Amino acid sequence: MFYGSVVWDPWLIVAQIVCLQCLYYLTLGVFLTMLVGNRVPRMSLEYFFDYATVTTSTVTGWCVIASFLFSSLAGAAYMTSLIERAKKCLDFSATVYITHLFICIVYGGWPSSITWWVLNGTGIAVMALLGEYLCIRQELREIPITRYRSTLMITICICSSNGFSYCWKMMKVDPSLHA
Repeated sequence: MFYGSVVWDPWLIVAQIVCLQCLYYLTLGVFLTMLVGNRVPRMSLEYFFDYATVTTSTVTGWCVIASFLFSSLAGAAYMTSLIERAKKCLDFSATVYITHLFICIVYGGWPSSITWWVLNGTGIAVMALLGEYLCIRQELREIPITRYRSTLMITICICSSNGFSYCWKMMKVDPSLHA
């Protein structure tokens, strides 16, 4: 993608926020199902939004913490394909976690657990920093100019004794590229 003139498109930004938030919760649901689902009799939304489930005193609490951290890692990978700009990663990461905070407040009240705050602070840092790193790597990739990677132009010139020169131009293309 080329970023010559930046155009402010609010519909694109809202669509990116919604997609990133949905992918974050979808990934969180997958990890919670894998790590917590076999430990509890019934999965519910409290593992997503209740701060009391984020605890270091039980194995289930550690599984919830791991699920949130793995979702942060996945969110960073999602940003490379959805956002594509390193300078926007912090903004979108903060938006995901601020939205999560508001949903948690509506669901279970103000989070009073220090573990919840440390986990979400770590999650936003992981998502933003890893997302920036991956986006920078993507931005710095070489842009291919042609579809052929290696071509070789050979010019053969033969000068005769009477002053005339005869030149032939030949192009050699790597045959493995046409397979």
